[in-house]
Amino acid sequence: MGFRLISRSFRIFTGTIKRMEFPDPPSKAALCCPIESVEGAPPTYAMYEALKDSCQNNATFFQPDDSENGQRLYQGFMTLIDHIDTVWPLVDHVRKVAPLYDFDAKSPGNGYRSFVSVVDSCVLHGLKLSRQVCTGRDALLFRKGYFVKEVESCGQLLASLGTCLHHLQTLLSWAPPGELFPSEGHSPEELFSQADNINQYCFYGRCLGFQFLPSMRGILKGISICMAGFSEAYYSHGNLISSVWTGGQYLIDPEMRARRIVNISQSASIEFCKAFWFLAESEIMKRVPSLMSSTVAVNKIITILPEPLVVNTMEGKEFTALPPTVHIGLQGLNVRLISVNKRVGMSGEGSTSLPASDGILFHCHGGGFVAQSSKSHETYLRDWAAKLGMPILSVDYSLAPQAPFPRALEEVFYAYCWMINHFKEIGTTGKRIVFAGDSAGANLIAGCTLKILGAGLRPPDGLFMAYAPLLVSFIPSPARLLCLMDPILPFGFMMRCLKAYASPNVKGGKEDKCPSKELTLSNATSPIEGNGFLKVSPSQEGISEGPSSFEEVSPSDLAELQAHKSGSERRKSSDTTISAASLQSEHTATGITPAEDKSQQEPVSENSSTLIGEPPLIQDSELKDKKRIKNRISEAATGLMGAMSSRLAYITGSNNIRPTQEELAVRTNLDSLIARSPSDEFIFSVPKDPLLSPYWADEELLRKFPPVRILTVHLDPCLDDCVMFAKKLKVLGNEVGIDVLEGLPHGFLNFSLMAKEANEGSKLCIERIKQLLDLENHATTPENNHL
Repeated sequence: MGFRLISRSFRIFTGTIKRMEFPDPPSKAALCCPIESVEGAPPTYAMYEALKDSCQNNATFFQPDDSENGQRLYQGFMTLIDHIDTVWPLVDHVRKVAPLYDFDAKSPGNGYRSFVSVVDSCVLHGLKLSRQVCTGRDALLFRKGYFVKEVESCGQLLASLGTCLHHLQTLLSWAPPGELFPSEGHSPEELFSQADNINQYCFYGRCLGFQFLPSMRGILKGISICMAGFSEAYYSHGNLISSVWTGGQYLIDPEMRARRIVNISQSASIEFCKAFWFLAESEIMKRVPSLMSSTVAVNKIITILPEPLVVNTMEGKEFTALPPTVHIGLQGLNVRLISVNKRVGMSGEGSTSLPASDGILFHCHGGGFVAQSSKSHETYLRDWAAKLGMPILSVDYSLAPQAPFPRALEEVFYAYCWMINHFKEIGTTGKRIVFAGDSAGANLIAGCTLKILGAGLRPPDGLFMAYAPLLVSFIPSPARLLCLMDPILPFGFMMRCLKAYASPNVKGGKEDKCPSKELTLSNATSPIEGNGFLKVSPSQEGISEGPSSFEEVSPSDLAELQAHKSGSERRKSSDTTISAASLQSEHTATGITPAEDKSQQEPVSENSSTLIGEPPLIQDSELKDKKRIKNRISEAATGLMGAMSSRLAYITGSNNIRPTQEELAVRTNLDSLIARSPSDEFIFSVPKDPLLSPYWADEELLRKFPPVRILTVHLDPCLDDCVMFAKKLKVLGNEVGIDVLEGLPHGFLNFSLMAKEANEGSKLCIERIKQLLDLENHATTPENNHL
């Protein structure tokens, strides 16, 4: 009977609506702007009309349904129709003008295109959902409750994108055609004050990842669940079992996950960001590259001792590069040497007949200037080393907020000076040098190139930059708005990284001097009162109004609220605890990697460096930290069974499992308290320093830049940085090319082992680097390939 009902509903649907086939989301930003870009493809507006027709069909069906869910479905589909009527003219205008902002006709890509593709992807998502309802609504087992939430989430998503489109109209009026940054000083606060509030929750709930490739959605959802669960452990005062219990709910409750992620993004401290990103260097993750990536013969840490280096300039004069001392004083600097083969001259690698390579890749890793290292980027560096057939030298620069600008840049410059004096020891003749970096690392290699040109040293023969932030300031641009919906680089994370590196405050600096200090919720950065430009309307999420500022609640009260929100009980002081410090990576400010196997250490005496195996020697303080962490883990293991028994008794005993009205009130108050505007917290000045923001560099220096290849993605908040920097170089007559990939997130190189499209993107990086390394034809100008 159920089968007959389904068949009948399908016949009704096909008889009422003209069936049109549309590609699975996401839509392609490169093809989104011309109305008929692909031969035979339906006009884009037909997709919007098809969604309206499908929604109208469903609304007509559910209108006579007197049940609560039936009426909610009716209202949900009618609301979708209203949103489509509102969004279409806005997106149509942006669609028509977006091509004016491309780098060139062969390289379509800019923030306006990206938003058009995001809205198109949302419409495709809604169309697919509406058709699912059409084909299954007469079935006996049709789940109205499930589809109610799905349809309402889609409506909220389209409404929020409509608000973003209003912001884009404002941005279009602030800059002349072709310019993605405002021509005058305009702040994000001014932008957001001209339109309604943005509901960020809808981007991280049921629709999370709708704009990305299908292969990336599961990965991004997993990362979001891990982030939410990790925050439970980080802020639960060591109540690990409770954290796991509550963290599991984020897997099955998208609304709870969305609320938590938005709260984390807007309220978590920079130390939380560091701790979460350093999970990529946990003991398990450290072994992934060696198991799944290409095998390499050389993978070791070289510690450069802090001594003056004398380097010859292009004019034959001597230049003395002093070791960096700013912020954290003299420190040894670690660089990682990766090579698929042992080569003649490599220190500590024994005898080999393979001659030195003519090329060398000088690499800087990403991580928002605050986290990660060359170890966490081995997933793709090993493959690059194998495909390029030459050594890679990756710099483990010091991290903010302990070492803000310009410490990392000075260390990268110092490492480059050391490299050109020690080509033989790293297995290269140095005939061709190419710089490569992703995200924050791309910013550093661009800044280092400026320092090299200013000092008159030998410049690199090419620069490869992946999704580079080249204007380190939150100047409004269409692509920057993408961080409001980005699972990898949310708005709060992006701004805290920027602030920690470019504009550290005194208070943060004092707190950062004690990295081993146990962190509790009271240590989190507390937003101060703002204008609410990112505030989520309580009416949108069903949450009640609460205090408008953190200052209205004491740290102890706030910690208590957090405990209630996570569903955990306050533990006695004798219970097992795991501090936030123990959840962070063991990396120090100098980037020294903890020892994995002391038997691998092979000290080799050098004039200005110490070459040792993987990894370098560890200082006494680090050994004490490791011992303390091991003790904490041991204590946690000892109390594990007791905590589980206690939790089981709580669940199965006479305690009320369902939250009381008082507990619900506490939760909603916390949501109102945290999900509020962080705008004032992020109002800070960033120096207009070209070494910090290479986009501001002097034109005379930029003209001397070597050939540049930029690879970015349509959904990257830094996309406009890359496009505008490439345009600037092109106007100056430089050789520059840009590739903009579809459906991938910022930082996709770290997922090259998990997703096919990410792996293909990594292969394109290799091709671009090979072109820059071309030893026979130094003036190669390759055509841009697009995935």
